[in-house]
Amino acid sequence: MKTEYLPDELLPLSGIQHFCFCRRQWALIHVERQWQENALTVQGKLMHQRADDPTFSELRNGVVTARSMPVASYRLGLTGVCDVVEFRPYEEGISISNWEGKFQPVPVEYKHGKPKRDQSDAAQVCAQAICLEEMLCVHIPTGYLYYGETRHRIEVEMTDTLRQFVSDMSAEMHTYFSRGYTPQVRPSKACKACSLEDICLPALDKRATTALQYILDQIDSE
Repeated sequence: MKTEYLPDELLPLSGIQHFCFCRRQWALIHVERQWQENALTVQGKLMHQRADDPTFSELRNGVVTARSMPVASYRLGLTGVCDVVEFRPYEEGISISNWEGKFQPVPVEYKHGKPKRDQSDAAQVCAQAICLEEMLCVHIPTGYLYYGETRHRIEVEMTDTLRQFVSDMSAEMHTYFSRGYTPQVRPSKACKACSLEDICLPALDKRATTALQYILDQIDSE
């Protein structure tokens, strides 16, 4: 496993959620460059549009809120944008330009639905925290997930176990990407909610490892 990646090797941080949900979905999006909207992805995009305003920051109750903050980790090989980063007053924290005092950065990721049973959302906000730590030379113990369906925040503790999970997922993503590899279909109930169901074609023979290969096979058969 690499100890550090080059700028042109960085993968989208948001992809870690796709990868945790379904490695084939991630590969279709990030390796084969395919994407398709459904109602769930549109709702999610609308929520992020409300949160994302790269020109906006404010001070309220001593907390500086920054939106659409670009982040990167050359150790993980990931880059992306944090929906919101709250800089909370903290005597042992860091300084930030244009604001007096010391602050503790806390990433907040916005989701349109409700909490999931898996670690995909927690992994995404943890990856953001690791990026911020690397950029700002600070330790970040917690982050938050805000769910639009419940309108409630959930605290995410950045445990060693979660950090290792993120590191392992990032390394596996890079392995798949460098190989140009798309995993075989593994149909599940989650396929019905996937925006790529029509592209992935989960009902087909599992021997069709990529959507492109399926199309080529159809052409050859005619």
